[in-house]
Amino acid sequence: MKCRHCHAAVTLRLLDLGSSPPSNAYLTRETLAEAEKWFPLAVDVCTACWLVQTQENAAELFDQHYAYFSSTSTSWLTHAEAYVEAMTARFGLGADSNVVEVAANDGYLLQYVAERGIPCLGVEPTTSTADAARAKGIAIVEAFFGVAVAQQLVADGHAADLTAANNVLAHVPDINDFVGGFAAILKPQGVATFEFPHLARLIEGVQFDTVYHEHFSYLSLLAVSKIFAANGLQVFDVEEIPTHGGSLRVFAQRADTGIRPVEPAVARILDAEIAAGMATPGYYSGFQARADAIKDALLRFLIDARAAGKSVGAYGAAAKGNTLLNYAGVRPDLLPWVVDRSPSKAGKFMPGSRIPIVSEGHLRETRPDYILILPWNIADEVVHQLDYARQWGAQFVTAVPAIHIR
Repeated sequence: MKCRHCHAAVTLRLLDLGSSPPSNAYLTRETLAEAEKWFPLAVDVCTACWLVQTQENAAELFDQHYAYFSSTSTSWLTHAEAYVEAMTARFGLGADSNVVEVAANDGYLLQYVAERGIPCLGVEPTTSTADAARAKGIAIVEAFFGVAVAQQLVADGHAADLTAANNVLAHVPDINDFVGGFAAILKPQGVATFEFPHLARLIEGVQFDTVYHEHFSYLSLLAVSKIFAANGLQVFDVEEIPTHGGSLRVFAQRADTGIRPVEPAVARILDAEIAAGMATPGYYSGFQARADAIKDALLRFLIDARAAGKSVGAYGAAAKGNTLLNYAGVRPDLLPWVVDRSPSKAGKFMPGSRIPIVSEGHLRETRPDYILILPWNIADEVVHQLDYARQWGAQFVTAVPAIHIR
C-alpha cells in the first residue's frame, strides 16, 4: 500500500475491524433479499508524513441515495450558524463577497450565509442532499471537488473570499487534488477553513467507531500542514472545537499570495502533537486492544440485559453506530431496532446488522428499559430530546469510550 499523500510505502497498522458494508449503504425491504457488498476495514499509518488512512473506492460510497442529511441535528445547525457569524465578523464578509462551501450537503450552513445577503455557492456530489439544498434556495454544483472543478468555478466567476469544508477532508480519496482545489478557487487573499475530527482525540478517546469506509483519512495537524504545503496552501490559524468528539478548525490561505500572519495556536498544537508522540510509531500501538475492549463490553451489556429480561433499543442510525454494531456482531436478537429522525432512513435497515430503523413513535410505544445512544458525540442533545423516557424508568447508555449508563 502506498500513502495517498506522499506515496511512501505504508506498513504500520493502527486498527483492523475485519470487513463491513459501507456505513451509509442502508437497506430497504426490497434489498434485504440481495447480497450486500462488504469491504475490508483497516487503518494504517504512513511513517513518512504521518497520514493515517484507509483505501477504498469512492464510487461505491457516495451515490445519489446517500442518506446523511446534516440538518437533522439541531446542535449541528447551531454550530453552523455560529460559524457563519464568526467568519462574517472576522473576515468582513458582505454583499461583495463570495462564499463557497465544499460538501454543502443539504444547505445546513449556506442557508445562514444566504440569510445575511452574502453570495454563496455549494459544491456537493450526492444528488439526494444537493436536491435538499436547492429546495432551500441554495445554488449547488453537483460534483466531486478538485483542481479541475475549482478552475471551472473560477472561470465561471465563482472565485471565493471564503471556502468552508466541514467534515469532508477525511472523506476524499485523492487528498492532494482536493486540497489543491482550494488553492485554485481562492481569491489572492481568500481564506479556506476546514473542520475535521482530530486524530489525537480519536486515539485518546478510543473513538474507533468513527472509522468507516467513507473516512479515507484520520487527521493530525502534523499531516494536514504537510499536505497543505505540498498543494499550495499555508495554515495560518487553528482552533480546537468540541464537535464530533473533538475537532480542529484549520484556517489556510494561498501560499503564494496570502498575507495573514501565522498565529501562535499553530505552533502550540503542532508542539502538543509532537510531545504526545504522534510522529513516532509507538503512539499508535495498543489501539486495537483498546477497541476490542469496548466491543467486548458492549456485547456483555446486551447479553446481560437480555438475560435479566431487560429491553434495549437504540437511537441514531449513524455511520459510527454501524461500525460499532458490525464489528461487535450485534444483530436484531440483541438490539431489535434503532430510532432515527431522518426521513431518508425511516423504514430502512442498518447495513450489515440489518437492524430495522424506526420512528420515535416506536420508542414511545415499546418503552425500553435502556436506550443505547449510538452517536455518542450528541448524547447530551439526545438525552434532552428523549427526556420523557425517564417517566417509565428508561436509562440512557453510551458505549464509547466505555459503557456509561445514566
